[in-house]
Amino acid sequence: MTLKIAIIETGKIGDSQLAPALNQVKDASFWSVMSRDLQRASAFANAHKAQSPHPAYGDLKTLLADPDLDAVIIATPDKLHAEQAIACATAGKHVFVEKPMATDIDSANAMQAACRKAGVQLAVGYHLRWHAGHRRLVDVVRAGKLGELRHMRVQWTSKAADASNWRASSELGRWWSLAGVGTHCLDFIRWVMVPACGEVVLLRSLIAHSVWRGPHDETALVSMRFESGATAEFCSSVVFPSPYRAEIFGESGYALCEGTLGPKGAGKIHINDEPMAFCEVNPYVGEISDFVAAIKEGRSPEVDGREGLRNVELLLTAAEVK
Repeated sequence: MTLKIAIIETGKIGDSQLAPALNQVKDASFWSVMSRDLQRASAFANAHKAQSPHPAYGDLKTLLADPDLDAVIIATPDKLHAEQAIACATAGKHVFVEKPMATDIDSANAMQAACRKAGVQLAVGYHLRWHAGHRRLVDVVRAGKLGELRHMRVQWTSKAADASNWRASSELGRWWSLAGVGTHCLDFIRWVMVPACGEVVLLRSLIAHSVWRGPHDETALVSMRFESGATAEFCSSVVFPSPYRAEIFGESGYALCEGTLGPKGAGKIHINDEPMAFCEVNPYVGEISDFVAAIKEGRSPEVDGREGLRNVELLLTAAEVK
């Protein structure tokens, strides 16, 4: 059975990553798309070869009324996620939502409750987990080849041209660098550290927004301690470029990821200065494939609503200090 999946929103991530990836997923088809601008939806549907006889919609209610539709991918701005996800679940559609899943705890809980009540799956889009090199590296860590984990550090920054990004204002988002890439850094850290080190028990942050002086973080430095005593830190920013890096330190070894924090599944990974081989694969294909498999197998996606909620909880803690 091929699952028919719609995309809600026609922005950059949907156009450049999600729609092309969906078209490569086995047992799934790009079925339809919704945008507030119907002409834009039509152009998007044509560009990515949507399979529905009526592929373009200008409102969510009409899209969800399609009895042939099985699931949706929500790629709208962050503050729209909860209402849209709940509507999709209520209509009986499985939900894949881009990160972060929500901007407050009540909304994240409501999304999970709606999906449970409707008996549909809820997945959250953290594509770094589907980078083939990251997955092999996590296997190395799980096997204890670095020894007991002591520390992890992640840096992902870029330089925005101005403050026109919707994440910079409070209308549609709650965080800027933290929502753009910091949430990915946080998920990567928890994915690596939590199984061996337990949960985050202390989190401290330093937030700066002195360039454009808007309401949201421009640079965020976040440090945390886990139950085991191990520590981690990440830096996200929209005001300076830097190499994309992730480092994992164990009692008897270390790993370095360079250029792997992006959409392409590329970069280099070294373990104790020795290169680790991996095949470059599209991580967006991986995350959507897991979503499809979870639906067909009746299991939770690898990154489910509980993981999404925990990420939101920690983002809220990080952003408390302005």
